[in-house]
Amino acid sequence: MLNRSMRILTLLIVFAGAAFSFQAVTQTTSGDRQAAILTVDPMSLPSLKSIPRDQQIELALSAAPSQISGKATIYVLESKGYVKARTGTNGFTCLVEQQYADQTVEPLCYDAEGSATTLLARFYREELRAAGVAEDEVTKRIKAGYRSGKLKAPRKPGFAYMLSTQNKVFDPFTKKIMVGPPHLMFYAPYAMQKDVGEFAGVQYPFVLWEGEPDAFIIVIHTAKAVMPEHAGHSGQSR
Repeated sequence: MLNRSMRILTLLIVFAGAAFSFQAVTQTTSGDRQAAILTVDPMSLPSLKSIPRDQQIELALSAAPSQISGKATIYVLESKGYVKARTGTNGFTCLVEQQYADQTVEPLCYDAEGSATTLLARFYREELRAAGVAEDEVTKRIKAGYRSGKLKAPRKPGFAYMLSTQNKVFDPFTKKIMVGPPHLMFYAPYAMQKDVGEFAGVQYPFVLWEGEPDAFIIVIHTAKAVMPEHAGHSGQSR
């Protein structure tokens, strides 16, 4: 079953690489809107909890093609965690995440499988933060949640859209906050870089969060144009 899933995942990645040249740079937000929040330098974006609800929605919608995000469920981050802003009809869920509290701003759209699994860990993370739990303890509790079965890794191949041009992310190579290029994130629970071959640069698929239940294989079609060439691979740990 695992080998079959990996074969399917490989086919998905090959398809995504071929399709990316047509849509990664040209995708638009729902309704072709150009909200002000979508035109600013991503590095100037304030902390996520400081971004108003309507602007969070605009950012969330920008994570995927309008055909997807326009019918997706939308969540926004408020003082006690994420709350639903809209119920969708296509199984996808869009929101803005912050891997690092008050530092990163990451619009994403999860497919149905990610919405039922990985997304719940993101909700849990913000619930803990809202309760004043320290970041180290947040990480420990999430890991414990996966071990106990409270949280679940994706059970079948799938992916999350991260096609927004407003990605303010943590670069696992330089260990700095940077503007992230549009990309797709394929679920690869517990995967290691060696599973997809030796790291050859970010213009090729690579594993993020190696060995973790929420590990992803990242596909960045435009990597060479918008990201510096990384000479080495240091293992992308949180």
